[in-house]
Amino acid sequence: MGARKRISAEKIKEARKTMYFAKLRNVPTSPRKMRLVADLIRGMEVNRALGVLKFCSKQVAAGRLEKLLRSAIANWEQKNERKAEDGELYVTTIFVDGGATLKRMRPAPQGRGYRIRKRSNHVTLFVGSKNTNDKN
Repeated sequence: MGARKRISAEKIKEARKTMYFAKLRNVPTSPRKMRLVADLIRGMEVNRALGVLKFCSKQVAAGRLEKLLRSAIANWEQKNERKAEDGELYVTTIFVDGGATLKRMRPAPQGRGYRIRKRSNHVTLFVGSKNTNDKN
């Protein structure tokens, strides 16, 4: 590894120590469906976001995001060596990227086949305190 690349990697590694996030990869739902739920909690306080996810009508996506949010909170608590208090943590950033697409064929009339795309997604969720949220 070259010197410039090593220095850049060390800067990234140092910056990651102050970021608190969780990733959920290869979720077998389409990114569009997951983004509908992710948009509901963007910028919210974490306890309020957990409540919103608990009673969301899109139960499968909301259940997965709730588990991911709890993981991000636990990561924050682990790095700061204390429990999160009410009103302290916020969902600073959440984004949903497309994952691998499984391509399948469904039989169609007259010997043809219709293509079915089974999409998946990757979700990344960052949590932080209010003063970190103001910078963004």
